Amino acid sequence: MVIGHWRQLDWFIIIPTVILSGLGLAAIYNASFYNHDFTDFNKQVVFLAIGLLIMFIFSRLDWRIFRDGPHLVTILYIICLVSLVGLLLFTKGVHGSRSWYKIGVISIDPIEPVKIVLIILLAKYFSLRHVELYRIRHIIFSGLYILVPALLILLQPEVGSVIVLALIWVGVLLISGIKLRHFLALCLCGLLILSFSWLFLFKDYQKSRVLTFLSPSIAPLGSGWNQAQARVAIGSGGLLGKGFVNATQVRYGFLPASKTDFIFASIVEEWGLLGAGLLLFCYGFIIWRIIKISLISQSNFPRLFSVGFVVVLISQTVINISMNLGLLPIIGVPLPFVSYGGSSLLASFWGLGIILSMEGK
Repeated sequence: MVIGHWRQLDWFIIIPTVILSGLGLAAIYNASFYNHDFTDFNKQVVFLAIGLLIMFIFSRLDWRIFRDGPHLVTILYIICLVSLVGLLLFTKGVHGSRSWYKIGVISIDPIEPVKIVLIILLAKYFSLRHVELYRIRHIIFSGLYILVPALLILLQPEVGSVIVLALIWVGVLLISGIKLRHFLALCLCGLLILSFSWLFLFKDYQKSRVLTFLSPSIAPLGSGWNQAQARVAIGSGGLLGKGFVNATQVRYGFLPASKTDFIFASIVEEWGLLGAGLLLFCYGFIIWRIIKISLISQSNFPRLFSVGFVVVLISQTVINISMNLGLLPIIGVPLPFVSYGGSSLLASFWGLGIILSMEGK
């Protein structure tokens, strides 16, 4: 039974996903040579194995438990809110942010599963009210579901994740059939909220990142160092890269956060333009397959959930790569399936497992 289900899985999604994770593992392994500590690499291997198991388990479950279960989504949403409040009450700040629970050698980031839970919630909400989306109250209520966790995340502060949550909401709204005037009103509200956040919520180091992005010469050895070194790493990779474990910018510690925020630059230095092309091809192929699943879905819930997950993949990929290229300020968004971090990897495989369970249904 298990073997039969394994053969029926969409390997056109799974294989490129594993390739992405493999590129990430190679980059993390290379970065581990800087201090000769391979703990992160070993943990990521374990996270990948657990993630594949989670994907397989949820691909076997009936996705309808999320749409039809009367209390499951509510319970998951409450758990998410409690976990976010707990970050503010019981954790210590690391580099100005309260984003992780520290349990032994493991750091748990509850923000990542929150993204999947909110996609489930929005898909359920709009699949049950699709014909009533013209009513403004449904847009407001769905926005409140996003606003509460977004505010809790913003207080940590974690601006990048808030942007991703907002994009998930807007993406699902667009597919659900929002009116143009309502969409324009949302854009105006977004600009007002962004202006308010800049004046009253953003920390000094976050403003510094934005200002440095606009004018890198302000702090070339401070907040501008990371992106400058990322561009050096990308440029030195050339067409074919420097080869496995030969990426000097990473191996000798010149490129900070080479396992997380700047793992794309690490991959390009190691594998060159060819590696970057492979990475982008894998993302494009996965997104195409998920969109195909959404188009042949027989109900709205799978279609809306697929769109929400695609929004996460596209937004995080574009933001992360743009940070590496100096096209966007550094806002701490991981590269899906690639960046170091068990929470991000497990949440991504959870979402992928749900999508695989929807194929052809």
